[in-house]
Amino acid sequence: MSIKSELKRKVLHLTGLTVPAIYLIFGQKVTIGFVASALILFLILEPFRIVDELRDKVKRKLGLYVREEIINLVERELEAISREHEKHSIGAHIYFTVAALIIVCFFPRDIAIGAITVATLGDAIAAIVGKPFGKHRFKNGKSVEGSLAYFLSAFVILSLLIDIPHAFVGALAGTLAEFYELPPDDNFSNQLAVAFTLYVFRKVVF
Repeated sequence: MSIKSELKRKVLHLTGLTVPAIYLIFGQKVTIGFVASALILFLILEPFRIVDELRDKVKRKLGLYVREEIINLVERELEAISREHEKHSIGAHIYFTVAALIIVCFFPRDIAIGAITVATLGDAIAAIVGKPFGKHRFKNGKSVEGSLAYFLSAFVILSLLIDIPHAFVGALAGTLAEFYELPPDDNFSNQLAVAFTLYVFRKVVF
């Protein structure tokens, strides 16, 4: 994936910040309803994205109302920002939404807001820094610069939302989860790694 496409993908991922924003403004119940509704919508639409026959049917239907050039442009953009394994399997948005729903339902408010914000913003900053400026790379393609950018951004976010001890532990957990891209998908595992680590740290230390 080109740097330009990667940046477009991360900009799209930043829409995930709506979850902590809604939690801050409206509280847990409204956020659960919002995330659950988004997940249901994504699950309904997902087959039309990954199954060629269904996608072609939708394109033919849309062709009656929308210019073909616009349909093809949208399809090319979606293809460009999709990972190879996502083109015919579950997309990152599904994994992100499932993890966000679990976290909002079962973790304390500050941990939920912090984990989702860190996983969303930290991942984007790591890519924005690491892709064009990463000079010291590991075997998996990750860079020292990108990982450091994730850690520092996560540390600042969690320092502001919780405190410095939680920030250090949570930032380290998120950085490691982002670096190793834990299965089934980093958009799922990153959020949960941060949330679970913060929760255990609080129970054990505080």
